[in-house]
Amino acid sequence: MKNITTFIINPVANKGRASRNASRIHSAVGEQDGAVAFYSEYAGHALEITRMSLERSRAVVACGGDGTAHEIANVLAFSDVSLGILPSGSANDFVKSLDHGFGRNYQVEDYLHAGSILADLGRVNAGNGFQRYFLNSLGMGLTGRIARRVGKTRWMKGEIIYLNALFSVLLGYKPPKMHIKLSTPDATLELDEPVFAFSVGNGRVEGGKFRIAPEAEINDGLLDVCILKAVSKTRFFRYVLKYMRGTQIYDSQVIYCKAHAVEVELAEPEVMHMDGEVFENMCGKIRIESVPASLKVLC
Repeated sequence: MKNITTFIINPVANKGRASRNASRIHSAVGEQDGAVAFYSEYAGHALEITRMSLERSRAVVACGGDGTAHEIANVLAFSDVSLGILPSGSANDFVKSLDHGFGRNYQVEDYLHAGSILADLGRVNAGNGFQRYFLNSLGMGLTGRIARRVGKTRWMKGEIIYLNALFSVLLGYKPPKMHIKLSTPDATLELDEPVFAFSVGNGRVEGGKFRIAPEAEINDGLLDVCILKAVSKTRFFRYVLKYMRGTQIYDSQVIYCKAHAVEVELAEPEVMHMDGEVFENMCGKIRIESVPASLKVLC
């Protein structure tokens, strides 16, 4: 019988800031019957712990950032084990689209009795057999490079790190050319031109404050695609506030739609992120599609 709730604690989330709460969470889990806690000690360790926990766990709780949840979700997809999120990261984006009952303090004991909902995932297929799921968002070009810069910045923490990375990346940024095919519920759209920013949202928020997909729902069977066509760097600054408010979707230079699938073809290698996790040298044809009701999420 699956009656264990497994907590995976990432003490290095938020550039190590999560370590302040790691021991508290570990102790709180130890006080509960039917709960166990493990520390994630290296990249990919959360994947290993989750696989190990599948046979006896009713739920696996990610105690870290969106990257930790991303790793765990890639194991739990299509299983009967629920994903829980106890946010301790820099941005904690996915929980901002989740109507949960954990309150602001996210007490450990609440996860042991929480119900679950079925949520969608995004799935990415690329060359050489690459396949991976994302929980909250995907970006190529600008946001991929921002995620890479965030990962390399050690001296700054919290949501401000994303704004710093944005302005750093803009200095030498040139919009990459993309051939994009969008399969929406009503039509097929194609775009073949330089793109300043390409984002796909299952959740609504990215980078802590940016509402890249303000109309996204995590269980509607669709992904929300937001494409900013090529604009000058000086003109882009006006879009920063729009992205923070979610009003960019009304701009004439933005394509915003809900889609079952998106196909992107890149002539040159580009940086992609999924839930903040960075994937270098993505090139050729990349297919991004919604996978409805593929993940149980504690709420």
